[in-house]
Amino acid sequence: MFFLPLADDVCTIVNASEVIRLDPQNFLQNPLFSELESIEVGGKVLIFQGILGNFIEKLVKSCYNDIRDSGGSPPMSQEPRHLDNCIAQSDCMPSLEGDSGMATKHKINQYITINGVKRWITADTMQEFAEKVIKLSGTAPEPQKHPFDEYAWNWFNIYSKPTVATVTATTYERQLRAYLVPAFQGLAVEDIGPDEVQRLFNGMSGAKTTKDKARMVLNQILDAAVEDKLISSNPLKSRRVKITGKASKATPPYTVEQMRYLIQHIGDIQSPVDRAYMALQALHPLRLEEVLGLAPEDIDCDNMTIHIRRAVTHPTRNQPEVKDTKTESSHRTIGLSSLAVPYLQQLEAAGAFLFGGDKPLSYTQVRKMCQRIQRDTGFTENITPIRFRTTVLTDLYDQTKDIKLAQAAAGHTTSAMTLKYYVKGRETSSEAVAAVDRLYSA
Repeated sequence: MFFLPLADDVCTIVNASEVIRLDPQNFLQNPLFSELESIEVGGKVLIFQGILGNFIEKLVKSCYNDIRDSGGSPPMSQEPRHLDNCIAQSDCMPSLEGDSGMATKHKINQYITINGVKRWITADTMQEFAEKVIKLSGTAPEPQKHPFDEYAWNWFNIYSKPTVATVTATTYERQLRAYLVPAFQGLAVEDIGPDEVQRLFNGMSGAKTTKDKARMVLNQILDAAVEDKLISSNPLKSRRVKITGKASKATPPYTVEQMRYLIQHIGDIQSPVDRAYMALQALHPLRLEEVLGLAPEDIDCDNMTIHIRRAVTHPTRNQPEVKDTKTESSHRTIGLSSLAVPYLQQLEAAGAFLFGGDKPLSYTQVRKMCQRIQRDTGFTENITPIRFRTTVLTDLYDQTKDIKLAQAAAGHTTSAMTLKYYVKGRETSSEAVAAVDRLYSA
């Protein structure tokens, strides 16, 4: 920041009018005043003394010409009187910018004091004068900042929403509306540091998986800001930022006894569609969206296989959307359980989808179907589709000890995913001790 020494370099309208003995209002109303460049500081209009000298000279010339035009007598000297002596002689030194001998060609010839050093500046306009002062003072204009909410929505609408699955875009939008935009309201992207990021996660309640969803979206936005050179580094990647929270509740498998009960009572289910659904969902490691995406031709009873070619998701809960499988590995063929065949053969499927006909089932329809199955079978717990997938993968691995086989059946990209989230294990601690005892006592 630089300061103009008011007493030496500039004067107010009142001071200027006193110099030429005019009322301030008359001074402002003079036609020549429109040519007089000025600046406004703190609500006061200020004029550089060098410009004021040129203005006074024009006034004198104007008065002189008025006398000649009116037939009056010219002054003793045929040349109009110049008032250069209104500016101190020291102000007429050569420009320090290399314009020696050329200062009078500029409209502004003025010195100012910057950091205690007097510098002479010449310019044709006030804008040029200001830019030269800024350059000499080493003070660059403050760059324009980018409000976080505008930047985040721009990223979402241009780079995220058109390139991800609808269900993923819906999740991202939910994180922006519920957490990110409210947390950084009024802040620019450039103002967000590790402190602001940590406050966001400190203020969020719920499981750590909920915070991880917000973290995933925020990380992509801040990475984009780094790429756009708005910030030098992503504050979310600071070692100081810690994201904690209670662990989400794992999906427990049904017990072996519960599964045996359900399989024995499929015949008690009243609706053929409900029976076929239960036979497919309970006996195979399928995602709900994969079951809903099955077409009649995907069930090959002759070769005892099921072809998983598509999925049905519900981004807005009850508006089904047909899409490709979750991953390339999810596009697969698995074995068909012989226990399910009789119930599938009883289903008179017609239309594009095995369940629903021309239009796949909605979440509401699936929930009501599960309630009917629970009622018809007399099962004491809720019928939950995701629990069947976890249960079948747990028992598949428990019986075969082949993680690659379980991975292929699940349609996972890696076996680590299968082990971490779906294989829960059936052995108890006493069985583990017994296994060790058998090995070491042999």
